[in-house]
Amino acid sequence: MNLSDAQTRLSTLVDAALKGEEVVIANAGEPLVRLVPCHPRMTPRQPGRLRGQIRIADDFDDPDEAIVKLFEEGP
Repeated sequence: MNLSDAQTRLSTLVDAALKGEEVVIANAGEPLVRLVPCHPRMTPRQPGRLRGQIRIADDFDDPDEAIVKLFEEGP
């Protein structure tokens, strides 16, 4: 499908891609992009899967005096 034709027929091309057809958009005969459907995640996200594997330093929230000085006084 040529790029200029694809601009006028986008909804038709999206429908075709959703039905499983391969849709390739080209410019001057050179393939540019392939239109494919986005599939939702098949398994639900499981919060807490990395529990115990990530450590945050105790001083993570402590202010950095050099950065505070830059904000207050400038470079």
